[in-house]
Amino acid sequence: MNLLERMTTALKDEIRAAVVRTGFVQSADIPDFVLEVPREKEHGDWATNIAMKLTKIARRNPREIANSIVAEINQEKAAILDIEIAGPGFINFFMDRSFLRGIIEEVKQAKETYGRTDYGQGEKINVEFCSANPTGHLHLGHARGSAVGSSLCNVLDRAGFDVTAEYYINDAGNQMHMMALSIEARYLEVLGKAYTFPEDGYRGREIIDMAKALSEKEGDRLLALPAEERIAYFRAYGKQRLLDKIEADLKSYGVEFAVWFSESSLYESGAIEQTLTELTEKGFTYEKDGALWLKSTAFGDDKDRVLVKQDGSYTYLTPDIAYHRNKFHRGFNRAINIWGADHHGYIARMKAALTALGYAENQLEVIITQMVKLYQGGELVKMSKRTGKAITLVELLEEVGTDAARYFFTMRSADSHLDFDMDLAVSKSNDNPVYYVQYAHARVHSVFKMAEEKGIKPSFEKEVLARLKEEQEYDLLQKLAEFPHEINEAANQLAPYRIIRYLSELAAQFHSYYNAHRVVTDDKLLAAARLALLTSVAQVIRNGLHIVGVQAPEQM
Repeated sequence: MNLLERMTTALKDEIRAAVVRTGFVQSADIPDFVLEVPREKEHGDWATNIAMKLTKIARRNPREIANSIVAEINQEKAAILDIEIAGPGFINFFMDRSFLRGIIEEVKQAKETYGRTDYGQGEKINVEFCSANPTGHLHLGHARGSAVGSSLCNVLDRAGFDVTAEYYINDAGNQMHMMALSIEARYLEVLGKAYTFPEDGYRGREIIDMAKALSEKEGDRLLALPAEERIAYFRAYGKQRLLDKIEADLKSYGVEFAVWFSESSLYESGAIEQTLTELTEKGFTYEKDGALWLKSTAFGDDKDRVLVKQDGSYTYLTPDIAYHRNKFHRGFNRAINIWGADHHGYIARMKAALTALGYAENQLEVIITQMVKLYQGGELVKMSKRTGKAITLVELLEEVGTDAARYFFTMRSADSHLDFDMDLAVSKSNDNPVYYVQYAHARVHSVFKMAEEKGIKPSFEKEVLARLKEEQEYDLLQKLAEFPHEINEAANQLAPYRIIRYLSELAAQFHSYYNAHRVVTDDKLLAAARLALLTSVAQVIRNGLHIVGVQAPEQM
């Protein structure tokens, strides 16, 4: 429990004790009540609605109840300076904020672990994201989903969950066969042989490059292989080359996966047949028109879904059900998927299938990432200038860098459309949100350098820190103290954008404080105290930026 939690717990305990002392209710019968930070600062540091909650029990109006509670509160015990009753009966508390200085020592001791909590209690969560078909390059949708997914994993980890980042390799469908046929056609083309390019084949540069590499390595040896064996070779070669490229591109983006799960393994292990058997034994399948159907309407889907087609082949849904069943069999309590906007209609049928298998509906949570529009020079950018194709992740990183890309893709809720201004992302101005936060971190380090030149070092002695009395100093300390709670809320809401919002607010408070108060002053003890405060500010900014995969530079 961090400092802020201890103080709010102490205040809540004193409120409960005061309620009991009024005689309105016994301790066990006190209803749940809210203790929150008011929106307006003039309304105090905390406010509670306990008086309104007690009206039915006490059979009095809330202001009368509030007056009785306030009269029984031990202000000294709960570090309260003043109390006021507002509106219909809200009780506002004005605290002795000097306790907030203790957060400096907490941050100093915890360093990069400051903000970690045990909120998740070690619950095992699987987060699957990106999962692009290994048939080409990663594009903007993958870029956004990867930034959100990676940041979410970091949030969950710091909130005390046992989280696994997973990439699902779609390597068993027709798209892989089409990729193999495309490589074969390009291979024949490079060798000067007659070829027919498949109508739905992949025409990207990567397919041509692989064919050229194969011709240089193998010559025309592959032509002597039986057709089936040759296609299998192209398939395995293409899959591995493209997966290696995807993994390398994601690593340069700060995204790594603990598990790369192959769809093919579901076929090889018999997991799909086992899943179908289990659904059938539970009575949730039926045969119609030569196909096997899932009774998904029984679980909220808008229509029943085909699992096995008339020709005996599986629909896309069937191995996906087996895959999610596999996640829970591996011991995960929750599965979180990050899908593109085109998968929105897929959620109901997947939840229906899992409910039919006996899992709770909330064990699968799906985050939908909406579309991204790129702008440069005020114009919408649709195609790469280099290739005339869709913009790839690598091309975007070449233009704006990893920090800006990760920050911009994560700073909005994933389910909102995003206009990505490439000019803004590379600008060195306070209008650039990532620059604004990074500059706050660099600015702190410039102050450290200035202080070092004057022979002043931060001091963490309580007597020295007692010199921190300015309202803006208390506001900064309060913000630093809120960081663990913000991580918990981001984890609870599956909303990593909350971390960026927090960082923006912290940076704004720091810049405002710095502009209003000299840190390196002639009063060396005051300067030492303010340097200690800035040490904490820098640490928390750094910790927050690392959660969203962004660097914290010491100079800009």
